[in-house]
Amino acid sequence: MYGFTGKILHVDLTNKALNIEEPSEEFYRHYWGGSLMGLYYLWKNSPANIDAFDPANTLSFFVSAPTGLPLSGQSRCTATCKSPSTGGVADSQAGGFWPAELKFAGFDGVVITGASDTPVYLKVIEGEAELCDASHIWGKHTADVDEILKEELGDKKIEIAQIGRAGEKKANFAAVMNMANRAWGRTGIGAVMGSKMLKAIVVRGTQKVQPADKKRVMALAKWGAKNAEAKGAASFGRYGTAGVTLSQHKAGGLPTRNFDTGVMDSFEEAEAIDGERLYDEFLKGAAEGKQDRQGRDTCHACIVRCKRVVESEYKDIPLIPEYGGPEYESIATFGSYCDVSDMPAVIYANQLCNQYGVDTISCGATIAWAMECFEKGVITTEDTGGIELRYGDADAMIKMLEMTLEREGFGDILADGSAKAADRLGKGHEYLITVKGQELPAHMPQVKRSLGTIYATLPFGADHQSSEHDSMLGEYFDYYKDYFAEAGITQSHPDQASNPEKMKDIVHLQYLYSNTDTMSVCQFVYSPSWTLYGPEAMRELMSAATGWDIPMDEMFEVGRRRLNLMRAYNAREGLTRDQDTLPKKLFKVRMKGGISDGILLDEAEFQQSLTDYYDAAGWDQETGNPTKETLESIGLDWVAAELA
Repeated sequence: MYGFTGKILHVDLTNKALNIEEPSEEFYRHYWGGSLMGLYYLWKNSPANIDAFDPANTLSFFVSAPTGLPLSGQSRCTATCKSPSTGGVADSQAGGFWPAELKFAGFDGVVITGASDTPVYLKVIEGEAELCDASHIWGKHTADVDEILKEELGDKKIEIAQIGRAGEKKANFAAVMNMANRAWGRTGIGAVMGSKMLKAIVVRGTQKVQPADKKRVMALAKWGAKNAEAKGAASFGRYGTAGVTLSQHKAGGLPTRNFDTGVMDSFEEAEAIDGERLYDEFLKGAAEGKQDRQGRDTCHACIVRCKRVVESEYKDIPLIPEYGGPEYESIATFGSYCDVSDMPAVIYANQLCNQYGVDTISCGATIAWAMECFEKGVITTEDTGGIELRYGDADAMIKMLEMTLEREGFGDILADGSAKAADRLGKGHEYLITVKGQELPAHMPQVKRSLGTIYATLPFGADHQSSEHDSMLGEYFDYYKDYFAEAGITQSHPDQASNPEKMKDIVHLQYLYSNTDTMSVCQFVYSPSWTLYGPEAMRELMSAATGWDIPMDEMFEVGRRRLNLMRAYNAREGLTRDQDTLPKKLFKVRMKGGISDGILLDEAEFQQSLTDYYDAAGWDQETGNPTKETLESIGLDWVAAELA
């Protein structure tokens, strides 16, 4: 079998047992790796309706056939388990060098069940696995653990996926980190890993990935290098995702003051936290004009080099390169969400999150929710421990962040996320910006209507990397029409449209996005429209890696299989159409200022979009769950039988 190692490592932490499974090529062809394969083991290994922190919750990490090949955008890995935030499926992706190194170590995935009674870490070196004592690194920060384990194991090239102190304390939005700055961030993966007393997974190996057609792989790699400038990948690499901050403000879609408005009070405030300023002033080497060489990091074999690396200070506190630098979502959640335009404070907030291991989106958004509650008098200094938690106060934001990461005082409540914090307090629900209990990322449904429908229907809560954004199908359609044509999309749709035709195209494209998380490639390098490689290149890469004859229809079917298996898992756990909602505030509070001034979501329009989405997806209108016919049509007969 080409591309894959053909081996999956199973770890029973309760009994300290390690076993290697070697599935058939037929199994690999059906599930492909990545997210879809992780979902299979979650369903098969975990009983229904368990608590997320039950030892029976299955946690897995899976890569796919392209992982570790010498071309851009392939070093991605999906982590899967039941989410402590939503009660449904947890699904999160991360890049870096760890995914490729897992493959080099001889495995396509790691499936973890049970829980240890003492802290341990898993060591996977050259095909051999061992559980080791982690008591000496429990309680330590991520970069420190990297340094300790590399010294202890005598190898600077090991890669480490680990939880920080927040994961140990089971903060609901705890992440799993690698390189101390790449995060499996969303859905509380780190909290589940912490509940298992598993501190880290160390991988190292020299096994080369053997593609079926090396010449085709190298041709794709050379094409990417040649066309990076023309396709915008070079510019994206220069400023990273942070480069969209100011354009979001100009478009009226930069979430500010907990989604009250899509603009900051002035252009200068938005400019102060934009990616160009981050690049010019704060990236490592900026003072000498060397930020392109020193301040931009990459993932294995990727030419885009979009990761930020900062080196500066915040109030005499070093902002150090080991913790990377903020992406757009982090800049927004700790910046505009909280109405903070102090870039060093935002960078420091991002550093703290990477140090402790938490999702920056949910963490920053939870603090923004608490700020609105304070501004509206829902909570007071008696709740916050004397902190005047007001919009625009960077010092108050940082102090509350530190308390949240350590679960101290009011921070202990916020560490459960805003939705559960509101439940614990018994107030503040009207200000929540959550779907299925998870905080929204920094793209506003008020100005991206179909994205809002995707937010509501996604099995793991609102996510901005699971579908095409409205502007790509509208304002920028002509620019990307060639890639859209490869995906079978031939017409544009107005940005504010929310109609059956648009929903049909959105769902169709969502399957291809879903495929990227199963094929395990980076959406900033591969996507249906706006990045370096388009749909045809994705298909070509998977075919070249595996030797399989893969038609374009199969690309969509695999993505559809993954999305429907997630949705079916949620149905098994008791989630229905009732959870497919958007925050009530977005229907009641008109946006203020900028080009989006006065915009409000319409409940009837939103409900109709759900109906149209379910029709396009083949889901039952009453429950929102995949129908028996839909599941059987995509090779999930066994799921349909178990749900019956």
